[in-house]
Amino acid sequence: MKRLLNTLYVTSADKYLSLDGENVVVLEGKDEIGRIPLHNLDGIVTFGYTGASPALMGACAKRNISLTFMTQSGKFLARISGEVRGNVTLRKQQYQMSENSEKSLEVAKNCILGKLYNTKWILERSARDYPMRLDVKKLKDRSVFLSEMMKDAKQCKDAHTLLGIEGESASVYFSVFDDLILQQKDEFYFHNRNRRPPLDNVNAMLSFAYSLLASLCASALETVGLDPYVGFFHTDRPGRPSLALDMMEELRGVMADRFVLTLINKKVISDKGFIKKESGAVVMDDETRRLFLTHWQNKKKDKIKHPFLGEKIEWGIVPHAQAILLARYIRDDLDEYPPFFWK
Repeated sequence: MKRLLNTLYVTSADKYLSLDGENVVVLEGKDEIGRIPLHNLDGIVTFGYTGASPALMGACAKRNISLTFMTQSGKFLARISGEVRGNVTLRKQQYQMSENSEKSLEVAKNCILGKLYNTKWILERSARDYPMRLDVKKLKDRSVFLSEMMKDAKQCKDAHTLLGIEGESASVYFSVFDDLILQQKDEFYFHNRNRRPPLDNVNAMLSFAYSLLASLCASALETVGLDPYVGFFHTDRPGRPSLALDMMEELRGVMADRFVLTLINKKVISDKGFIKKESGAVVMDDETRRLFLTHWQNKKKDKIKHPFLGEKIEWGIVPHAQAILLARYIRDDLDEYPPFFWK
């Protein structure tokens, strides 16, 4: 199993990354403000616009350290990668499977089943933990609906039907998402999912968390030798990591949504850390983004028992475990791809 290393997050726009020996150096103008040995890093994510040196890009590619560039709002821009990882046979099998509608549907169905199951149990656990503060019947009704959608997903025969099931289920789940926000209700509210750009504090946090999770999933798939841009549920599109988005579906609720709710409900984040631009877009300021990332890193170190492997692993390793299982399925070592079922 992959060892959980650190990810270096550079959150300010005016920082430049360079290489000095075996260290990544963070510069502000000509001043060095930090350096970290490359052997301690699994990835580097920068939200700055000044960039990184070609020498550092080459060093990261050579050592299989992901170097990801994001906008200040958390939108993915690009990722530096070196030589193609994994054997060519695995990727050829992946490409062949992606062209087979029946086999693609089987993987896609399990990804969506994982998503429906996990969102159902987010509602169930919330109803159990806060029966005096939440409308339990309302949450139970949504949970029952998601259970019915799981049955439909198992039986669906085409990708278009599955897409409809996923969309309707997401709408039902998000219809009660605002109920799960128990603190700071005046500043943190959720009326609907909006993005490109996010128009309120909660959507800004969700979009940022999803960007981080997508990057984590893409890195995990690359590590085991799969192509993160060739998926089974999300259609191929230039620049879109479709397979990473497929895997991310089953992990959105348990890794991103619950994390955002925790930050709000524990008052880790306040509304003072958000900026509303003239366009209506809402983004986090540098300090809030740093706070968000610090807690994200800590969350990745928490342990959970993997439902299929039966082993205790860090949350940050879950995408890597799922990538390994998907690779084993593509190689015909498993009868089906086992989604991540959280409870």
